[in-house]
Parts: sequence; C-alpha cells; structure tokens
Amino acid sequence: MCGIVGIWGPLRDKRGLIASACARMRHRGPDGEGYWEGADGDLALGHVRLAVLDPSPAGDQPMRSACGRYVLVLNGEIYNHLALREALAHEDRAPAWRGHSDTETLLACFAAWGVERTLEAAIGMFAMALWDRAERSLALMRDRMGEKPLYAGFVGDSFVFASELHALAGLPGLDTRPDRRALSLLLRHNYIPAPWSIYRQIGKVSQGCWMQLNERQCRLGEMPAQRSYWSAALVAQDALAHPLAFDNDGAAVDALDHVLAAAVRRQMISDVPLGAFLSGGIDSSAIVALMQRDSARPLRTFSIGFEDPRHDEARHAAAVAAHLGTDHAEHYVGDRDALDLVPGLARVYDEPFADSSQIPTMLVTRMARRHVTVALSGDGGDELFGGYARYFRAAAWWKRRECVPAPLRGPAAGLLRTLAGATPSGLGRHRFDKLAEVLDAPHAGHFYREFVSYWKDPAQAVIDAELPRTVFDEPEQAGGGHGPGSRASGRGIFAAMMLLDVQTYLPDDILVKVDRAAMAASLETRVPLLDHHVYAFSRRLPWQYVARDGQGKWLLRQLLYRYVPRELIERPKKGFSVPLAQWLRGPLRDWAHALLDPARLRREGLFHDAPIQRKWREHVSGRRDWSKHLWSILMAQAWLEAADDRHQGPEL
Repeated sequence: MCGIVGIWGPLRDKRGLIASACARMRHRGPDGEGYWEGADGDLALGHVRLAVLDPSPAGDQPMRSACGRYVLVLNGEIYNHLALREALAHEDRAPAWRGHSDTETLLACFAAWGVERTLEAAIGMFAMALWDRAERSLALMRDRMGEKPLYAGFVGDSFVFASELHALAGLPGLDTRPDRRALSLLLRHNYIPAPWSIYRQIGKVSQGCWMQLNERQCRLGEMPAQRSYWSAALVAQDALAHPLAFDNDGAAVDALDHVLAAAVRRQMISDVPLGAFLSGGIDSSAIVALMQRDSARPLRTFSIGFEDPRHDEARHAAAVAAHLGTDHAEHYVGDRDALDLVPGLARVYDEPFADSSQIPTMLVTRMARRHVTVALSGDGGDELFGGYARYFRAAAWWKRRECVPAPLRGPAAGLLRTLAGATPSGLGRHRFDKLAEVLDAPHAGHFYREFVSYWKDPAQAVIDAELPRTVFDEPEQAGGGHGPGSRASGRGIFAAMMLLDVQTYLPDDILVKVDRAAMAASLETRVPLLDHHVYAFSRRLPWQYVARDGQGKWLLRQLLYRYVPRELIERPKKGFSVPLAQWLRGPLRDWAHALLDPARLRREGLFHDAPIQRKWREHVSGRRDWSKHLWSILMAQAWLEAADDRHQGPEL
C-alpha cells in the first residue's frame, strides 16, 4: 500500500512540490519515497511506499519497465500477479525479472498487452498512473470496486493527481473554496460521491474506470472522459441471463465456499505480518474462518470493545476467536478514547466525511497496526448478499406502492401529505410522509435515494446549493441478477438497492472510511468479499439464497455455520457505532456549539444558520435526534477549520 502523486505541465519546482505532497502522505508509505522526472521536465511522479510485497529496493517506485518505455506508480496490491507472470511466460513475453513485486509484473503486462487487457486480467485493489514515454500519454486507473482512492484534475495549466486530496492542497493556483455541489451531496448522503470532490477543480476517478490524457489535452487543459473497463451494473444485468442453478442447498454452500475461499487465499499473499479484523458478526467471522482454515498457525485477529454494553460486541468476537483458535487481541475503550479522536478527523478524512463509525474504525486499525502491517476485513457482505435491514423496510414500503394503481398515485400522495399536515408530529405523520414519498417516486433509484437521504433537500442548509445528477437519478438500475421477476416486485427493488449501494455507498462511504483510517495508521486493509469473482457470483444467485424467511445473507450464513456454531452468531446486529446523539448533548456539546455558531456560519457564507440552529436546539433539548444531520455540518465546519494547516498529515 502506498501513496502516489504526479504533475504534468508548466508548474515550476516539481521536485519540491512532489516532495511536499509526499510528506503530507507519509502515513500511506512510511517505508520509502521515490521521485521520477521526464527528460524535458514536463512530467514528475512521486511515490511513498508501505513495503508489503518484495520490500527490497527491487520494489521501489516510480518503476520503469524493462523495455524502458513505461513508468508506473501504484497504490495497492495485485493478488494474482504471480499468475500473470506465468501467463507472460506462456506467451514468451516475460522479461528478465529483477524482483518479485506486483509493480514489476504490471509493467511487463502493460508492455505486452496494453492497458485494457491488463486491467481485465488483474485481480486486486489499486489506483495507479502509467506514463507512456513513446506516446507521451498518461493513464490513470482505479480498481473495480473502488477500494483505493484517486483524485485528479487541472490546477492552472497543469494536470495533477494524488491518492489523497490534501496532498494537492499546497499546489499554487488551487482553488480551495468548497464546491457547493459537493456540500449539497455531503448533506444528502453524509459523504461526497465520485466523481465529485470538495474542490471544484479536482474530481475522483470512479470505480472500475480509467482515463488517458495525451499531450494535446494536457496543453489545452481538456479533462479526458473516464472509460469503464468493468461495471457493477453490467455484471448484474448479465447475471439475469446467466443465473446459477444448484441441485440442493448444500451444493450452493459448496459453491460459495469455493469462490470466497479462493479470494481469501489470493489476498493472504504478503511478505509482512498479516491478520484480520473480527467483530463477531457474519461477514468478518466468515473471512476469519476461511483464513484460519488455510493457515498453518493461529491467525492474528483484532477487535475493540466499548465500556458501554449497548455498543459492545467484543465478547462475541472473543467467543468466535476461541472457537476458531485464532491468536486474538482485544482492546476496550471508553468514551474518552473515542472523543479524543474527533478534533483530528478532518485531517484524516481529507475532505468532509460524516459516517460517525469512522471513529471506532480508527481505533481498531490503530490497534491492529501495533501487531501487523496487513489486515483483512469483512466489508461488503451486506451489499453483496442483502444484509441490511433497510432493504427489507424499503421493499415493504415499495410493496405498498404497488397496491395503488399508477394513475392514482399522484392524487393519493397529495391526500397523504394533507393528512400528514393535519397530524401531530409522531409516528403517524412520519408514515403518511413516507408513503407519499414512495408514491411520488418515478423509479426505484429515486425512491431509494430519498429513503437513505439525510437532508432530503440540501438547499435548506447549503447557500446556493447545487445538486448534480447521480446514479440515483438515472432510470431504474438493472435490479435483477437474482432470477426472474418484475423490476417493480419486492425482489426487484431489493436487488436494485443492493446494486445502488455497490455503486455509491460502498466505494464512497464504507471503503473511504476504512482506507483513510487504516492508512493514517500505516496499515494495509484488504477486502476478500469485494473480489470481482465473488461479486459476480453473488449477483447470479437465485433469490432464495439471498433472502429467506425474512432474513438476508442466507447463503453466507450457511457457509459460516460450517465453521462456527449458530448460537455464537445469531443475535441482533448492533453495527460499528458510537453514541453520537448522546455525545452531542454531552461531552461534544461545546465543540459542536462553537462550530455551529450562527455568526460564524453567516461569516463563512456556506450554510443557512436558521435551519441548522433549529435542529441543534431540538437535538440538545432531547426532543429529536438530529445527530446524523448535524454530523455532516460539523464535519464540513471542522474541515474548514483545519484548512489553514492542511499541509500537515493526519495527527494521531
């Protein structure tokens, strides 16, 4: 795992600018730093290295290909790189290898096969930049699921890119005023989705995409279009035509065991100590069970516990670890441990980010780094196998919609809003509003967006708000992949929501949360459930293996029960959460009050103070829980406050 940065254009003192950017990303790569500049001085590349595969100097970057044509900087890991070497040897196109790093493997593949074939063949997580010295073109590439971050854009007359946004913050000419589109999206989702970033000049490369910039485009400041080499939606669409079939439930469990175990084995490749996070839930327990099965010695596993039993799952993780025989470590933390992290969040998450589970994620990654350099996680199980309770709740609302004939939905929605207006605030009013919202939805994507939005109308809070179209605004996604059925059916809306989460919530929230928290501690994380073979398998499952008897993740549960007794797993899901609502009324109240000060909000000119103050008063009084709405404002305000010292890396 590493950090990459590059500048192509007339910016002066590239070596100094790259060195400064690398210093801001030192946490991503504490083991080494590299620099390469073209003979004409137009292009410069930088790299900070966390040495995981081939820690010798043979793995240093930026790295030139054996033929001398290409230069590569890579952040990530290519898990099948040894198989790629075998494929090159079979074609008689392998160079004389200098070392055993995956970076050297990729360079040989690019030289032999070109960009698109190499991307299709590679299995891994990555963000990388490839300079073609012969064609004078620069290709930027991001992995299929969006595990590794990559920012890019023009600053003045120069094209720039980096693994983290704050690496670019010191570049002369960068407009650091917050993009109101990004702020509006932040308030709606609690994260800023790709391709937007908090800076208008800088965007994100989207999951499964790459772009190629030639010399003419660079000179004219023309941003190249992103090209998709892999699409979650197309995989889901193809799954409709190629559903899996099993003779019995046992055969289905065998099939999942085979595909997931293969992904786990690929991701256990490492030249440094490796372990896994273990929460005691279904996803992480399944990953740890498969890892321990293939390990000759007890696997290192890690969990954190909370003194508040309402948020503590450490004892469940310890029971699973004892059953599997792992070398388990746990660390109990109190509110003070977590609260101490809050002032530094804006430096770790280098643009506003408002998923409060970022706090326990930082705690567990910090703990794991004391023992290992690489940790596998169970992220992705809910999105791939239908585990979120919200899928069931939303599908139930959608089913109510289908009971109303299409021509009557608009008038019915109007009537329900009238009833809501005449009903005292409470559960009844909420139900009228929710059903009216469902009836008005033109398609599933719009409905799900409204269902999971926090500030449903960000213009209430953001001055001069702009809301760009996102994937939620497109006509209904290919929501199948789980056998036949109308898109309007409960099955169809359920599958559509899973797909939308894979395209948005997973890469832009879950994976951002884990990447920034882990890399702030110089820890590499890997996610076997997001192997694209596992994703394709999950989309092809007949529906009864996704949800059965009102319960999601049915097949993943059955796999886990082969290794862990059911009674150690089956319990209400708590999630990786903190008591945010209580904290904002108690120990974080003064901190929040200062950031939400009306005079301050008016002076900064980004947020309307009146609606924010109304929510703040209602929350502090205990009348309403507005913690998730307020957290997005607070994270934006904390980010603004940290703007003056963004030249520093994460302060841990």
